[in-house]
Amino acid sequence: MIGIGKILLIVGGIIMVLGLIFVFAQHIPFFGKLPGDIVIKKDGFSFYFPVVTFLILSVLITIIINVIFYLFNR
Repeated sequence: MIGIGKILLIVGGIIMVLGLIFVFAQHIPFFGKLPGDIVIKKDGFSFYFPVVTFLILSVLITIIINVIFYLFNR
């Protein structure tokens, strides 16, 4: 069983990685500009919903979390 300390380290690492992604997102060329991301721009209104970007990030984060849990549970 994973102890509370290991869980806090994992959650802290995930928060740190997400923070770095948000800070450096403007420097990642594909982030938020993939086909399938919804962008609506009209006079005085803009709506942006990055569907495909979030799907890819979700898959990557799931893989990372599964690898971490696998390594801690061996």
